[in-house]
Amino acid sequence: MSAAAAPAETLEVALPLKGGKKKLIVIGAVVLALLLAAGAGTVLWLKSRAAHARQEVAAGEDGPKAQAAAKNDPANPPTFLPLDVFVVNLADRDADRYAQIGITFEVDSAVFADQMKAYMPAIRNAILMILAQKSSQDLLDRAGKEQLAEEIRRETVRPMGIDMPAPERIATQAATDAARDDGADEAQPPRKKPARRTAPHNPVRHVHFSNFIIQ
Repeated sequence: MSAAAAPAETLEVALPLKGGKKKLIVIGAVVLALLLAAGAGTVLWLKSRAAHARQEVAAGEDGPKAQAAAKNDPANPPTFLPLDVFVVNLADRDADRYAQIGITFEVDSAVFADQMKAYMPAIRNAILMILAQKSSQDLLDRAGKEQLAEEIRRETVRPMGIDMPAPERIATQAATDAARDDGADEAQPPRKKPARRTAPHNPVRHVHFSNFIIQ
C-alpha cells in the first residue's frame, strides 16, 4: 500500500464514526424532547385532575351551606315580597286573643314574585286559615314561630299548583315503607324498592316576620 493512499483510508474510516456520533446526538435530543413533552403532559393532567377534584368537593358540600352561599352572592341578591299586615283572632278558648303579624316572603326571583301577586287573594286566604287555627301558646316561643313560618311557606305555593308534602307526611310514608319491607315474606323474592320520592322545589325560600304581636 502506498503512502498516498493511507490518508484516504484513514479518512474513510473516520467519516462513518463522525456520522454515527451525530446520529446518536440527534437521537438523544429527540428522546430528551419526548421525555420533556411527556413530563409536561403529565403535569397538565395532574393539574386537571386536582381541579376536577376540587369541583367535586365543592359540588358535594352540604345543601344548606351551598344555598346560603348562593343567597349571599352580591351579584344575585334575593327578592323580597312584603304582604299587608295580618290581624286575626286566635283559637284560644279561655280568652279572646288576636295576633298582628307582618310577613315578608324571600323568593327565588322577581319573576316569581310577580307571579305570586296574581295569586295573592288565595295566598292570603291560606295564611289566614293557618293563623286562625293557632292559639297564643302555639306562637309564643321560637319553635312555634318557626313551625308557623314553615307551614306558611308550604301552603303559600299550593294555590299556584306546587304541592309541598308536610314533614310528618314524609315521615309516615317512610315508616310505612319500612314496615312493609320488614313484614315481607322471606320466601318471596325481594321486590325492587321504589325510587325515593323527592319534594318539588319551593320557590319561596324563607318566610320572614316583620311584625309579630299577640294580644
